[in-house]
Amino acid sequence: MKKKKILLGPVITIIILILLIVIGSFVASLFGLQGEVTKVANGTLETSMVTVNSIFSIEGLTYLFSSPVETFQTFKPLVLLIISLMAISIGKASGLFKALFVPLRKLKPAVITFLTLFVGIISSFFSDLGYIVLLPLAAVFYQYIGRNSILGILTVFVGITMGYGAGLVFSFDDYQLGLLTKKAATVSVDKEYVFNAWSNSFIMMASTLILSVVGTLIVETFLKPKVKESIKEEDELQRSTKGLVVSIIAFILLFAAFIYMIIPGLPGSGLLLDMDKKDYVAQLLGGDSPFNDASIFMFLIILMICSGIYGFMSKNITNTNDFSVGLSKEFDSLGYIFVLMFFVSLMISILTFTNLGEVIGAHLISFMSNLEFTGLPLILIMFFIIVIMSFFIPDAVAKWTIASPILVPLFMKANITPDFTQFIFKAADSVGKGFTPFFVYFIIMLALLEKYNSKESVKITVFGTLKMLLPTILLCMVVWILIVIGWFIIGIPIGPGILPTM
Repeated sequence: MKKKKILLGPVITIIILILLIVIGSFVASLFGLQGEVTKVANGTLETSMVTVNSIFSIEGLTYLFSSPVETFQTFKPLVLLIISLMAISIGKASGLFKALFVPLRKLKPAVITFLTLFVGIISSFFSDLGYIVLLPLAAVFYQYIGRNSILGILTVFVGITMGYGAGLVFSFDDYQLGLLTKKAATVSVDKEYVFNAWSNSFIMMASTLILSVVGTLIVETFLKPKVKESIKEEDELQRSTKGLVVSIIAFILLFAAFIYMIIPGLPGSGLLLDMDKKDYVAQLLGGDSPFNDASIFMFLIILMICSGIYGFMSKNITNTNDFSVGLSKEFDSLGYIFVLMFFVSLMISILTFTNLGEVIGAHLISFMSNLEFTGLPLILIMFFIIVIMSFFIPDAVAKWTIASPILVPLFMKANITPDFTQFIFKAADSVGKGFTPFFVYFIIMLALLEKYNSKESVKITVFGTLKMLLPTILLCMVVWILIVIGWFIIGIPIGPGILPTM
C-alpha cells in the first residue's frame, strides 16, 4: 500500500516556522546565546552585545499577543501590492494589455524567457517594487502570449531575485549599501576613501547580460519542463488600433511629466526630490525622497488614464461603473493572499523581535573575521556566509549593516577594494533570497501561483515551490560565483576607475 505524502499548505508551514522561531528563541535565551555586533557610530567602531529575546517571557508574550494587528496594519508590501493590482486590473479589464501582449505570441519561447529575465533584473533600480509590479504583470503577460502564467511568475521571480546584484544603473539599495561601505572603509583603514554610486556599473551591466542569456538556458532546460501546461487567454475584449495609438501617446506624455518631476532646476520641476539633500542621488533615492513612494502611485495613475482611454475607445469600457469595477478584476481568487500576508507579517515581526537572525549573523561574521584567508578563498567563504545569513535576514541593508564594519576592512587588508567587496555581497545576497521562506516576496509569489493554478492535483506549497526552483537557483549561484571569480582573476575595472584589487 502506497503511503500518502503529507502536504503542508503555506499557512500551516508559516505557523510551523513561527513555532520553530518561538522554540528556538526560548532555547537560545535559556543558554544565554548572544553575539557581538560591530557598527559604525560617530566615526568610530562600536561593539555591542545582542541577546536573543525569548517569546516565553512577559515581554515576549505581551509582544506576541499585542503586535499582530498593528504589524498587519503597517505591513507596507501589502499596501503596495494592492495599488499594483488595481493598476494591472484596469490594464487587463480595458483590453489594453491584450492589445499590447497578444502580438508578442509570434516571438520564440526562449526570446520571451530572455525578455522576462532581463526586465526582472533591470527592475532592481526600483528595489522591491520590481516584485510588486512584475509578479502579477508577468502572469497576465504569459496568459496573453499562450504560456502558463505560473511559468511567467516563477521566471520573473528568478530574474528579480537572482539579478539583485546586477542591473543597468544603481538602485536605492545600492546607494544605501554604498553609504555603509564608505563608513566601514573610512573608519579604520582609509580615511580618504570616497564612495561612487557608479563604482560597480561595468560589472553590473556585464552580469545583467550574462544572467539574462545563461538564465534563459537554465529556465528553458530545468524550470519550464516542470510547468508543462500551456494556456491561451481567450476573452471577448475588442482590439482598437486607434485606441492603442492614443493610449501610447498618453503614456509618453504622462511618463515625460513623471520624469520632469525628478529633474532639478527647471520651472516647477523636482517635486519628487528631497531638496534638503545636496547630492542628486540622495535627492532621488534617499530615505525621505518622495520618489520612493510616489513611483507605485504614479504607476497606478498612468495605467488608469491610459487604460481608461483605450477602454472607452475600444468599447471594452462603456461607462464609469465598468471602469470602477475594472480596478478590482485582478483581485478575483486572490483573497488567499491577505491570509498569507497576515501570517507572514506575524512571522517576520516575531523573528525580528527575537533577534535570532541578528545573533546568528553576528556569529557567522565573527567566524569569518577569525579566518586567515586572502584572495579567492576569502571571496568564496564570504559568498557562502552571506548566502547563509540571507536565509535568516533577507533584507540586504539590515545584513550589510552587520557585516560591512567587519568585512570591508578585512577585505581592504587583503588588497580587495570596498566596491568589489560590496558587489560580492550583492551577488551572494541575490542567491540567498531565493532559498528562504522568510522572504516576504517569496510568499507573495506563492499566493499568485495559487491564483493561476488550474490543476487541482497540483498543490502549491512552500517547500514544493522551493524544490521546483532549487536547480535553477543553484545553477544561477554557479553563474554568480564564476562572474565574481572571473572578474577578480582578470582584474579589469568593475566601474569607472575602480578595480577589484587595490
